[in-house]
Formats: sequence, C-alpha cells, structure tokens
Amino acid sequence: MASENDLAYLSAVLLLDLYRRRELSPVEATRLIFDRLDALQSRINAFCVVDRDGALAAARASEGRWLRGEAAGRLDGVPVTIKDLILMRGIPTRRGSRLVEPDQDWSEDAPATARLREAGAVIIGKTTTPEFGWKALGDSPLTGITRNPWDLSRTPGGSSAGAAAACAAGIGPLHVGSDGAGSIRIPSAFTGVFGLKPSFGRVPAHPPSPMGLLAHIGPMTRTVADAALLLTVLAGPDHRDPYALPPDEKNYLPGLEEGVRGWRIAYSPTLGYAKVDPEIAAAAAEAARQFEALGAIVEEVDAIFASPRDALFKLWAAGAAKLLAGMPADRREAIDPGLVATAEEGERISAVDYLGADLVRNGLARQMAEFHRNYDLLLTPMMPVPALPVGQDLNDPATERHWIDWSPFSYPFNLTRQPAASIPCGLTGAGLPIGLQIVGPLYADDRVLRAARAFETTQPERRPPLQL
Repeated sequence: MASENDLAYLSAVLLLDLYRRRELSPVEATRLIFDRLDALQSRINAFCVVDRDGALAAARASEGRWLRGEAAGRLDGVPVTIKDLILMRGIPTRRGSRLVEPDQDWSEDAPATARLREAGAVIIGKTTTPEFGWKALGDSPLTGITRNPWDLSRTPGGSSAGAAAACAAGIGPLHVGSDGAGSIRIPSAFTGVFGLKPSFGRVPAHPPSPMGLLAHIGPMTRTVADAALLLTVLAGPDHRDPYALPPDEKNYLPGLEEGVRGWRIAYSPTLGYAKVDPEIAAAAAEAARQFEALGAIVEEVDAIFASPRDALFKLWAAGAAKLLAGMPADRREAIDPGLVATAEEGERISAVDYLGADLVRNGLARQMAEFHRNYDLLLTPMMPVPALPVGQDLNDPATERHWIDWSPFSYPFNLTRQPAASIPCGLTGAGLPIGLQIVGPLYADDRVLRAARAFETTQPERRPPLQL
C-alpha cells in the first residue's frame, strides 16, 4: 500500500483511474485530503474557508455514482480548491479583505465554480489571497501570512497564494487560480507547481475584475495532464461574461503527448530588460537546451519589446483605485497599506493617460502576434528571483517601487492576453523552486500545454520537504 504522502500526491488523472477500478473511493480520497489539510494548515495557512460538510456530501454522492457506473462528469469525485476571489455558492467570498462583510447574499457560483460542480468535483474549500488579489505575495489583513511549503520563512507568491501552497503540499490535485499580472504563474514558480494563464476569455469570469482585460482564470496543478483536464472543464460556456470566447467543447488532453519536434522556439533570457539571478538564469538556459534535445529548433533572442512596466502600472493602479472608490477614509485603516498607496496613485491617473496605456497594450499585442509568425513559442525565466521572505514586499528596495518591479516576465503577457504557463525547471542551491515560462500565440492554449508536457517528461518529480 502506498504511503499517505504518496497517495496525497496522486494526480487527478490517476485518482479517476483508481475510482474507475474501484481501488479507491472519492470518500477515501477526500478524507485523506482533509487529514493532510488538518495536519498542515497551521503551518502553511493555505485555506481561508474549509467546507468539510459540503465536500464530504459531494464525495459520498460521487462514490454512489461510481458504484453504479454512472460517473457524472470529467472530475467526478476529484478534490479541488477555489481561490477566494471566485464566487462559491453558500460560502462568503471575502477576497482577503476585512472590508467584505460575510453576512450577505452568497447564492451565486462564478462560472468556474459552476463548471466544477457540473463535472462532479469535490470542492474542499477556498484558498487565501492577498487583499483583492492586488499583489504577488501571500499575505492579507484578513487571513495573515500564507507560507511556502518549500521553506516556511518564504512566501508562496501571489495572488493565488493558498492555491499554490496547497498544491505543492499535496492538499488536493486541482486548484483554480486567477492571474491579472502573474498571479497564477508567480506562485506556481515559487512553489514548484504547474500553472497556466489561459488565453483571455478562455475561462469565463463573473463578476468582472476591476483589472479589466488583464485578468484571467486558470488551473494550478502538479502535472500538465491535470491542468489540461481542468482547463477542459473550466472553459465551458457562461452567458454572464461578454468577453468569453465562443464555446468549442475542446478536450485539451488528446495530443498532449505529441511533442515539439520541428517547432521553432525562441528563448529570451531577459526580454532585453530584466535582471535575473544567476542560478535561475542557468536553470532556464538548461531548460531551453532540453527543448533542443526534444527536437525543437531553439533560437536565443534578446529584446522583443520595450518594457511595458509603466503602461501596466497605470492600468493596475487605476483598477486598484476603482476597487477602493467611495471607501470612507476611516475604513482605509483596515486595508493593506500597499494597496491604499497603489490606489492613491491610481486616483491621479487621467483618462487620457489610461487610454494611452491601453494603446501600449494594443501595440504590444500586435508585436507579439508578429513575433509568433516566426516562432511557435517563447521561453523565458518565469521569475528572476527565488521566493521572497515572508513580510518582504520588495526584493531590492534600492531599485524597486512596487512588486511588479521584481516580476518583469509575467505582466507583459497579461497585456497581450496570450496563454502563458509556469513549469518547474529546477531548484536553487538553497532548495527553492525555479520556474520556466512558456508563452504561446493568442488562443494556442493547446500548444502551450503540449510543450509543457514534453518538457515535463525531462524533469524529475520534486516535492517540498514539508511532509506529515
């Protein structure tokens, strides 16, 4: 019999196979996940809400369906978590903020949550986020500090902080995150899991994000196949999102194993403007060489576009200002001071400047569309630095003003709306995860997944030292 640690790290694909063969039941799997959650939550603080009764009821219903040979959907009985920016019927969505009162109507599921229920998933609970998802760190005034399972003195990153920490710690195979400037990929890189920011609109969203066209919803998992499975479910239609892509009922699992032989892939170590830790630079360069060994034609490129940092900040700060608009001054004392400062900068941005930033976004998207006429994919380091210590908002205060200054590889591809993934590609000498970013042309989500799966075959399984 496998150890509890090994069972906890089973993929969703393997869990479904065990259910099918009646070698494990959804109730047993769910109880195992709760045992693990109970043992680790006090150390990593990944959850803000645990729905034990609801999850066990869903697991028992799933178990009955499997025993009757009537599995309800692609995820029947599979444990999953939802980031606390995403609505879940019957559970408060407080968004990491003391400003959101729990005593209100919570009768609506977000599109992603509705698709999970339809697929038979067992929703374990809601994972932590910094306040309103505003930064790439794992702390909030409401829930405190979420910690990295690889090193409890380090942040898991954000804003999908709890999702990444739970995923890395083996508390469920499937996790739903969101990404407005890197919030899936940053914590995936910091915690050594796989995270995909799909093309904008691939996963419908409701209510809309104040960050507008920057915000994506997508999967965070330990394997690429699990992400493909989860994306297949999340990409279902929903009339509430006017920007949702037309439904195509695509299954992202077929073709996943077909490799990258003959593909033209660009590798940019810095995008022409980023400063990268030497250990991370070496690991990313080695990952690019692995793609050559897989049969791809890899070409190193330097600058592709000028840094869009200022344009991103204008859009981001304006979104933060909208979040806090109309908030009484005395309530602002309860808010993360960094969010308040960003919102105050956003309040000073004129409509003309905002539209100018949006034009930069459009121009960048066109540049990347031209770029991908020559290259099937772009590879970059995901993060230029390893996970920051908890409680530290800046990596280098002498040269940085905002968290986006230490995540230069993430936000350009929110501006362009392209699919982009973070996949583990090594560890630093101190044992912290390193991520490789794989960027595909707009709407080529299947291409990013296929490349990620090819690279995954070259990598050993890595688990954090935090075990039961």
